Amino acid sequence: MNKNEIRAVYTQDTIRVYQAYNKMIADEAVSGGTFGSHFKWDRMTWIKPSFLWMMYRCGWGTKEKQECVLAIDMKREAFDYLVKNAVLSTYQEQIHMDYQEWKEQIRRSEIRCQWDPERDIFGNPLEYRTIQLGLREKAVRKYVEEWIIHITDISDYVCELKDMIAKKEDVSALLPAEVQYKEYYV
Repeated sequence: MNKNEIRAVYTQDTIRVYQAYNKMIADEAVSGGTFGSHFKWDRMTWIKPSFLWMMYRCGWGTKEKQECVLAIDMKREAFDYLVKNAVLSTYQEQIHMDYQEWKEQIRRSEIRCQWDPERDIFGNPLEYRTIQLGLREKAVRKYVEEWIIHITDISDYVCELKDMIAKKEDVSALLPAEVQYKEYYV
């Protein structure tokens, strides 16, 4: 598995990413249009354009403190900036100069990139990898204060899909219409 792809719901101006939080953080974000006082500014926050990878990560909204799944439309130019300026979370000899320099880049970087196996509706890995981006410090400030366009709580939708899957119903037509955004061979 060496193919990295970004598949997402996007328009000319926005791209959708997903995050999962507890109800207090999620309600505040939806009502305020961005994250508020209960958001943890000192932690790295991870954004994921893949709906199914987010479902795998949050257990379809069943994991503690990840019960509320948010669909966040952000500025595409900001997302592209994040991808372009991210440091890979994992050292790769063919890309990085040397291990110590990479460690220093990781320490200084406000943006991390991690490629993980994409998942199907049952959490099984697929043949390509999908991106998640970790933001901290100034990058998370810009994300929260400048780059978020709209936040939607999709927790009920997630719960309905989870229930349908448990009943062995076909949900493929109900999934977000993610299409290839960019392809990476890193």
